[in-house]
Order: sequence, then structure tokens, then C-alpha cells
Amino acid sequence: MNTRLTLAAALALTTALPALAEVNVYSYRQPELIQPLVDAFTAATGIEVNIAFLNQGLTERLLAEGTRTPADIILTADVQHLAEAVDAGVTQAVASDVLTANVPEGFRDPGNQWFGLTSRARIVYAAKDRVQPGEVTTYEDLADPKWKGRICTRSGTHAYNTALTAAMIAHHGPDYTKTWLEGLKANLAMKPQGNDRAQVKSIWAGECDISLGNTYYMGEMLEDDEQRPWAEAVRIDFPVFEGGGTHVNISGVAMTAHAKHPEDALKFMEFLTSPEAQGIYAAANHEYPVSDAAAPSELVASWGSFTPDNIDLMTLAGERGDALKLAQEVDFDG
Repeated sequence: MNTRLTLAAALALTTALPALAEVNVYSYRQPELIQPLVDAFTAATGIEVNIAFLNQGLTERLLAEGTRTPADIILTADVQHLAEAVDAGVTQAVASDVLTANVPEGFRDPGNQWFGLTSRARIVYAAKDRVQPGEVTTYEDLADPKWKGRICTRSGTHAYNTALTAAMIAHHGPDYTKTWLEGLKANLAMKPQGNDRAQVKSIWAGECDISLGNTYYMGEMLEDDEQRPWAEAVRIDFPVFEGGGTHVNISGVAMTAHAKHPEDALKFMEFLTSPEAQGIYAAANHEYPVSDAAAPSELVASWGSFTPDNIDLMTLAGERGDALKLAQEVDFDG
């Protein structure tokens, strides 16, 4: 009798317990880059965060899983993947005064589908001994024949470069941009190959004088014994668009359409966008916080400041398809 009562009481107690507090994340960012934030969030709230890292196919996976998806949140390294997720209907709008206060208007979706966390600039790495300060001015100027045989870059169809091309379309239209791409291609020192760091290595080796790259690669190279000499051979110059600013992209976060733990997911999103968390995340990635209330790391600040371009990020995402077509039309990588 007593055993039956004990078992019944235990069953009733188990049934009454709240569901496990957790947040499941699909991430294009390496888990170790956000682990310090995960640890701090769990310590403060008791909410567990589980991260599944994906190299590609995040939106396709969410579509395939549908309502069965375990993912509550997605983390991406660029606005294009955020836009793809929104267009596919796998995210949901989030109403939060905390999020809108933490993330400036230019770095969040107008419909509150996604929120930026950190930003990086698409800049020029310039040889310290062969390129004078002030010689690099605008992105448009990179098509000038004075740079013939002096520029290195990765594939023109890579997401980082198509984003820059999309911004050129937004500023000047497709006809101008096609001519600009042809001029840029004519100035290349070699066929596009490798990643952004490989271009800096080519500058170090004397194969070219300037290259396009993302700011955070400077931090990554300085942390690598083999690549540190490459980084030390160049400086970061911040070109601008004529009538605009420096091209930027963002990392960001969004809640999935079928989140099983929406309240806990919102708490994690609000935590990630807090100035303190933005600062920690940006320092780990060698990027800039999107909020002026969060300071960049000492290293990132040493590269200089810039004015972000004034083209809306979702506008850029919408031009990516045309940008890719133009790169293919001019056979940029050929």
C-alpha cells in the first residue's frame, strides 16, 4: 500500500514538473566562438543551450524538418543567409522592446525577423611598403587602370564579393556595375583563387599590392604563427562608395517559425544582443559590435573606425542574384 502511494506520488510530482528549460540552435558560426556566451547565459538563467553546427544548407534543413524541427534559433555569419531564411518562411517575427533597444535600426530586419549581433567591413589590405596611405579611396576606383596587375581577390562569385557587387548595383545600377567588374578583372594580378587570407599572403610574397578582404581576417592571421608575417606586411584601408560609406555585413540571430521553446529562445536572443554580450562575441570573432553601447576589442579598435554604407542590408540581399549573374557574365574568375 505504501509502495503504491509512493509511486503514485512520484508520478504526480514528475507530471507537475515544468518542461526542461533549453534552447536549440542551428549555427553557421563555430560553436567555440559563442561558447563563452552560452556558458554565461546558462549560469545566469539555468537555461541549457544546445548548438548544432552546419557548414551549409541551414534553410533547406529547416524546410525539410518543418514542424518537427528541434531548432529554436538560427545564428548566421551574413545577412544573405538571414534573408534566405526569411524568404523561405522558416523564421518568425519577434516583438521585443529589449531587442529593438539593443540593435540599431540599420542592423535589424524591418519586420523584426532577424537581429544583427556583430558587423565586419569589406576592406582593402594594402602593402605597407608599396601603397601609400590615402592611395586607396573608393571601391569604384579599384577599376582604374592605375591598379593594373596590382589587385588580388578571391572568386568573384563568392558570397563576400557578390555582396560587394550587390552594393555597387544598389549605388549605380547593373550597367555601371558590369563595367566596374570588367575593369576590376582587368586589374587583377592573377586569376581569383583561395580565400581572403591567401590574398594577403600574395601581397606578402610580392605578387600583388592590394586585396579585398574582411576585417576579421587580420585578427585571425595575427593569432597564427605562420600567417602573422602576412598580416604584419599589410595595413587595413577603408574604402567607401562614392556618396556612401564602407561596405559592411553582419552576423545575426533569428527565431525559427516552429520554435518549441520560444520564451527561452527570446531570453537567449535578448542576452545575445545586450551590449556586454555583443562586446564578448565581437572580440571572439574580431568583429565590431553593432551597438554603439558596446566597445570593440582593443585590437579591432586599432584598425581604425569607419562609416558604414547607407544602403539597407535587405536591399543588398535582394541584389545578390543579379550580382552573381554579372560576375558570371564577365567571366570574372576566368
